[in-house]
Amino acid sequence: MNALNQIIVEGNVVKDPESHTFPSGTHSCSFPIAVNRFYKASSGEKAQEVSFFDVETFGSLADACVKWCPKGRGVRIVGRLKQDRWKTEEGKQKSRIHIIAEHVEFKPVFKKAGESADSVEADAAPTSADASGSPSKRKKLAMLAEAAAAAQSEQEAGDITF
Repeated sequence: MNALNQIIVEGNVVKDPESHTFPSGTHSCSFPIAVNRFYKASSGEKAQEVSFFDVETFGSLADACVKWCPKGRGVRIVGRLKQDRWKTEEGKQKSRIHIIAEHVEFKPVFKKAGESADSVEADAAPTSADASGSPSKRKKLAMLAEAAAAAQSEQEAGDITF
């Protein structure tokens, strides 16, 4: 029986995703995220700590992340932890823990000072299923459908072969 291994994190993409295609044709996408934690320090002042996590996706979910996860985009990741182990040329044991994403939610992009509303809407994340007739809303729905289809096909596919 498998032990429980599930993680949910929400943060911001630190750098643009890197994509890779394996000889089998499977696509992967990796990107780091920063997760902020705010707390009250023992001095009584507000404090913040930032944790960085590497995220990896596969298949059609990887394709969606390459397309919709630019640097700065907020994301919510549901996945599992994976530990890689290897030996260096000097014989030292090394390891790293990263997140294998099974679901990625793209958070909305908000308007910055000086940007037009159209440019922000063109980059907006799929966040709601509003059936409005405006082109920007249709684009959001298409993005949502693409991300949902990617997640569904990954769940149906089962194991990933390399």
